[in-house]
Amino acid sequence: MTRYALRLALACLADVSFAAHAAAPATVAADAEKLYQANCATCHGVKMEGAVGPTLGDHAWLHGAPTKDNLIKVISKGVPEKGMPAWSPALNAKQIALLAGYVADHAKTKAPAAATLTPAAAAQLKARQSVPELSGFKLPKGFHINVYANNVPTARGMVVSPSGIVYVGSRKAGKVYALVSHGDKSVADEVVTVAEGLENPIGVTMLNGALYVAEIGRVIRFDDIDHRYAQKPAYTVVKGDLPNDKWHGEKVIKAGPDGKLYIPVGAPCNVCNREDTLHSKIFRMNPDGSHFEEYARGVRNTVGFSFHPQTKALWFTDNGRDEMGDNMPSDELNVAPKPGMHFGFPYCHGGVVPDPEFANGRKCEEFEPPVAKLGPHVASLGMEFYTATQFPEAYRGAIFVAEHGSWNRSSKIGYRVALITLYDSKVVSDTVFLEGFLRGEEVVGRPVDVAVTADGSMLVSDDYGGRVYRVSYDGK
Repeated sequence: MTRYALRLALACLADVSFAAHAAAPATVAADAEKLYQANCATCHGVKMEGAVGPTLGDHAWLHGAPTKDNLIKVISKGVPEKGMPAWSPALNAKQIALLAGYVADHAKTKAPAAATLTPAAAAQLKARQSVPELSGFKLPKGFHINVYANNVPTARGMVVSPSGIVYVGSRKAGKVYALVSHGDKSVADEVVTVAEGLENPIGVTMLNGALYVAEIGRVIRFDDIDHRYAQKPAYTVVKGDLPNDKWHGEKVIKAGPDGKLYIPVGAPCNVCNREDTLHSKIFRMNPDGSHFEEYARGVRNTVGFSFHPQTKALWFTDNGRDEMGDNMPSDELNVAPKPGMHFGFPYCHGGVVPDPEFANGRKCEEFEPPVAKLGPHVASLGMEFYTATQFPEAYRGAIFVAEHGSWNRSSKIGYRVALITLYDSKVVSDTVFLEGFLRGEEVVGRPVDVAVTADGSMLVSDDYGGRVYRVSYDGK
């Protein structure tokens, strides 16, 4: 069971009235059924057959016997480590008792089999099993790759909800997708279109149970998304006045540890001086769009950032300018532990290369140097710290960077997922982790973003192939 917005839970219950006197058994059963369908069926199945959460029929119960008294405790307190919230703030004691009794009455019943796959879901599984590109990928020993979801056109940014649903923004498709896994967590059974007709909604993030989506000129919000993703839910415009330039105008978005939303505005050019505008900067704002403030400047075009799991500092990639040759300047990996830092654009690139047109006597030493140079024209996009435990110890706390690959170089470079290892927040090495999106000069995929799932595996979006891949480790 996932986290639920209390507001929605209370709204769902608003029409359910309970008589002060003892009701007839049929009425009690009907009320209990309404409560279950309104609040539990999404995760445990309409017939208690199981979905995101386990079946509530006859099975091995992990949190005590399914008696009414014990179920009252479980429902009231929740199982936070499994993503099930405490229901006592949303439901009153009588409602919880009704639910507990309803579940207890069915707990020894053999649960019906999970629903058979729809034709679309069956096609998904078949397509995943017939992807010839898989044999050409290379990973360190013990790691494996499979297709998590097919048919995700122009897949870009990703975020994983507490319940395990993966939300994906797109580029030219103008859609936001939900990748839903009902059983085997190594694959998504469904690709559901949450919204469409949007303007390059590449950025997605979660905060307080809501999905925030960044389009070119605005940020929108879908409340209580895990329960509404399949209903073409309405959205709220959080901020509708962002610059809408098409050149570097697409925007990523990330919820920070301070509860604010971070969003960049790229330079509307290859290289130009827009210090006096909103361009070439990273901003942050409150979840309702208020208190929009500059956080960092001198950033040409960042398409990926994350927060250090210990220091909480903002780390971000930045794409270097073009038209200075094959081998300069380098893309950057930067750290902004506090507001007000300047990272050099348009005066200095890669920390060491003064711009031939815009430097105007400014020195690279004036600006914050990158903590790592990621390579010229590799198009470093999404990045994420690995904070799970499935991968070996050496990978924990490291950074994975999706390199989309060069488009303007005489020989292609990038087209891989890089591994940045750290020690005491200092970069130790930059090595290849996943390669094979480029086979000779043939492009078979272009990685965009990385995300870590609850089981510790890693997802990689590919906007060229319209897929999301899953990388896992078993040591074999």
